[in-house]
Amino acid sequence: MNILLVTPDRVDADLIRNVLDGANDAPFELRWVRTLSDGLEVLSNGEISAALISLALAEVDGIEAVNKLLRATTHIPTVVLGDMHEADFARHAMQRKTDDYLRRDHVDEHTLPRAIRNVVARKAIEDALIIERNRAQVTLNAIGDAVLSTDLLGNITYLNLVAEIMTGWTREEALGRPAYEVFRIIDGTTRAAARNSLVLAIRENRVVGLAAGCVLIRRDGVECAIEDSAAPIHDRTGQVSGAVIVFHDVSESLEMKAKMSRLALHDALTELPNRTLLSDRITQAIALAHRHGNQFATFFLDIDRFKHINDTCGHMAGDQVLRSMARRLVSCVRDTDTVSRLGGDEFVVLISEIDDTADALAIAEKIRAAVAGSHSNTSHDTHVTVSIGISVYPYDGMNEETLFKNADIALNHAKRNGRDQTQLFTRDMNRRAVERRALETDLRSALERGEFALHYQPKVNISTGKMTGAEALLRWHHPERGTLLPGLFVPIAEQCRLMVPIGQWVLREACRQTQAWRVDGLTLARIAVNISAIEFQTKGFLDNVKATLKQTGFDPNGLELELTESVLMESTESTTALLEELKGMGTQLAIDDFGTGYSSLSYLSRFPVNTLKIDQSFVRKIHSDSRCATIVSTVINMGKSLNHQVVAEGVETPEQLAFLRAQCCDEGQGYHFDKPLTADAFRERLHPAFAPAYSSNNG
Repeated sequence: MNILLVTPDRVDADLIRNVLDGANDAPFELRWVRTLSDGLEVLSNGEISAALISLALAEVDGIEAVNKLLRATTHIPTVVLGDMHEADFARHAMQRKTDDYLRRDHVDEHTLPRAIRNVVARKAIEDALIIERNRAQVTLNAIGDAVLSTDLLGNITYLNLVAEIMTGWTREEALGRPAYEVFRIIDGTTRAAARNSLVLAIRENRVVGLAAGCVLIRRDGVECAIEDSAAPIHDRTGQVSGAVIVFHDVSESLEMKAKMSRLALHDALTELPNRTLLSDRITQAIALAHRHGNQFATFFLDIDRFKHINDTCGHMAGDQVLRSMARRLVSCVRDTDTVSRLGGDEFVVLISEIDDTADALAIAEKIRAAVAGSHSNTSHDTHVTVSIGISVYPYDGMNEETLFKNADIALNHAKRNGRDQTQLFTRDMNRRAVERRALETDLRSALERGEFALHYQPKVNISTGKMTGAEALLRWHHPERGTLLPGLFVPIAEQCRLMVPIGQWVLREACRQTQAWRVDGLTLARIAVNISAIEFQTKGFLDNVKATLKQTGFDPNGLELELTESVLMESTESTTALLEELKGMGTQLAIDDFGTGYSSLSYLSRFPVNTLKIDQSFVRKIHSDSRCATIVSTVINMGKSLNHQVVAEGVETPEQLAFLRAQCCDEGQGYHFDKPLTADAFRERLHPAFAPAYSSNNG
């Protein structure tokens, strides 16, 4: 050990040197200096293990010199040497954090080395403790949790920085205060004082967790939800001497948990209950209705033609309409009822208690009236209508699945009957739904089994009676039900996404058959094929038409594609471009069922159509309804003014034919001329010998 001795007395220096040289158990290297300045210089080199300071220095340089030297040696162990009469000053030196005091007359080869070794060892322990304490302090201040400790009486002994922030108390202010004053916690639900886990940890000598739902009240009154764990502190004998608690703010995690829980049970767009929460409400409603003998109603709703809103106004506008719908639906029902969104434009309303079906119908009409007004969106106001299907517990089902199924059946019935209406479920609907599902199952394999066929109905020039073309009409030869007309199965095919492959087969078969007749020398000027909305809007429709014409070798000029007004108005810009391409290929374009849709001159002038087909519902009432006669005359005149061919559908009587001839209608189609014929039967009509037959045909 390098020992610094500071004394002006050579006698002292020689004594100390001799004693240390005689020490056998540890080597000592003594550095002796006489003055304060020399002592400070040696200390500045940082190589000294311990210092011996003689109080004789005070007699030479004064007490302040000794004090200055003592201040310079606080980082190393220090022993003060003095005589008996210097005891008071020695006590003063000890208060200055010196480590030991020896009287000169007690210095010998045993006491001095032992004193030096003791102060060096003690200093090393103190330094280690300081380092450890500082490390613990840094660690506790660095962690994200708050740490607070108390003594055995429950008074605060420590707070880290996080605890200071969360409690609002600084460490200096909190030390010695009762824990309940600094660490104020209450039950978040009852607002009563919560049990103190610090007290329990001390009393029961075990780790104690804070009760769930506790709230910490900060010094300024701000509250936050916390979680914590308290543990007892033991002394060296194993006895409990206090407690420490670690706690943290869980407000954000609880808020996130609540948000996630809400998202799991609510629709993100409208914030209405989703299917999961609705299912729980249905279960409760069934239990209550069963217990009290009550009825409740389940409404299935969807927005009529919502796809058109999305296509024309954009999905953001559609979302705004859905949110507006949700608000209005909620305003129409009681707090005990439930409005849910299943997805898309489908909503379910659970009316928790009704007296009879009249109540359900009254609420449904209230809903239809509420949602019928304009709904603001990003571009303009949108007017909507809804279709509603209703099932009633217990008559229409005793469980959720049956009630939902029957309400959905009633909804589909409402939509098929024209939309914007309410329909109660009936047993007859269920029977028809079962039949429909059976038809759908059979329909899925009908195409590959070759059960479809085309019939051909002639189109006739009204003035000359000559055939000008034909319309290809789809028939399904069902193995059990016989021949089915399109009205029975086409809506099903459209809903289950089978209409595109079926439509492609119809187009291909019509072109193939007509081309085969032409190859055989039988002339048919035009073959007309109906195109459904789903087909026309399918990506690749134009490519399929081109591929079909190429595969069959059929002349595009002989193909007429019939589309309804509603199909053309779905998206006018893209529709116009597609029609222009079809027209550029040479195909003819016709508007089918004209008069039942938009019937606007503006779109007629915009679309490159060749033919208008007057819907048969007007033709059949020419002589029984003057308004229908006026409509037919108007359409004929409109078509001529726009240079369009006009074809009257559903011509069945000579009187109807006479009216159309008088109005100069171009062509007619209907049972007065011929019914739809099989390919073989129609082949006979194409024979030259039959050419004039329609001029006097009465059907």
